Amino acid sequence: MTVLVAPDSFGDTLTAVAAADCIAAGWLSARSDDTVLLAPQSDGGPGFVDVLASRLGIVHTTRVSGPLGAAVDARWLLDTGTDGATAYLECAQCCGLHQLGGAPTPRTALAADSSGLGQLIVAALAAGASRLVVGLGGSSTSDGGAGLIGALGGPDAARELLSEVEIVVASDVENPLLGPLGAASVFGPQKGADHGTVAAIEERMRQWAQVLTALAGRDVADLPGAGAAGGLGAALLALGGHRVSGATVVAEATGQAEVVAAADLVITGEGKFDAQTLRGKVVSALTSAAIGCGVPAIVFAGQVALPPDEIADAGISGAYAIVDRAGSVELAMSDAARQLTGLAADVAARWIG
Repeated sequence: MTVLVAPDSFGDTLTAVAAADCIAAGWLSARSDDTVLLAPQSDGGPGFVDVLASRLGIVHTTRVSGPLGAAVDARWLLDTGTDGATAYLECAQCCGLHQLGGAPTPRTALAADSSGLGQLIVAALAAGASRLVVGLGGSSTSDGGAGLIGALGGPDAARELLSEVEIVVASDVENPLLGPLGAASVFGPQKGADHGTVAAIEERMRQWAQVLTALAGRDVADLPGAGAAGGLGAALLALGGHRVSGATVVAEATGQAEVVAAADLVITGEGKFDAQTLRGKVVSALTSAAIGCGVPAIVFAGQVALPPDEIADAGISGAYAIVDRAGSVELAMSDAARQLTGLAADVAARWIG
């Protein structure tokens, strides 16, 4: 039996690459005759570059400013082809939550900036890139991309620098920049912002949106995806970018359609399998593709928060939680790799196929 293992990351506990390795090891320990294919996935957030690195391009590392100013090493890919060179960048490499040096706070929510991503763009252009694919997600910033544009020399200089460059905004986030569904209100609390800080960020974004409107010659604040990564989406859209699903970028790079059709079973996974999963996230896209090909699909997750009837109604053959095996959320997170490997082995031993 051919098994495709294609998980997203499991929150902060396992990258998509590490999760795929754990699932494969567990599955093969119980079913050594199966063929396991690995295709870890991403929606543009943390792990975007690592997921793509095994499939295309050459990995580069550039030292840039982190979200609070301290230098960080950011990995990115350069893929050369007949139509020019494409750089794959990941904002979390420059300004991710994990680079704050501790838990996010109202202070870091206000202070974190995106200049490192601007510096990374400069490096990619210097290496010959004529196309930028920027994965958005997992950022600590809520500056609307002001730091990014500042690192490019300001609005006019940034527009000139990128006038001949295709910019692909790789994100599955559809939120606008402002308002109750905007970057500050929806994502600010995840970045440490309290009620007063959310209001301050919203007002700062509102003023910055006027700069972006002048830069773009149109209002970009209400465009789908403008609120992604603390408003980085708005800045990149103002610079001429166009949004594409991050999951689609990865699916195309990993030849997802072909390998799904050739598999006898598809295994995917994520940190929490809940109602949001079924609204277009990586796991939903992958299980839908499998079901469309008549291939059974199962999900591994840190926690499963959907009732069995909803899982069955979605056409998914089973969903299995690490926390159920571990017995507690604490152990499921602190021992995630071993628990996921064991869970995969348990399911494989019972699988008939």
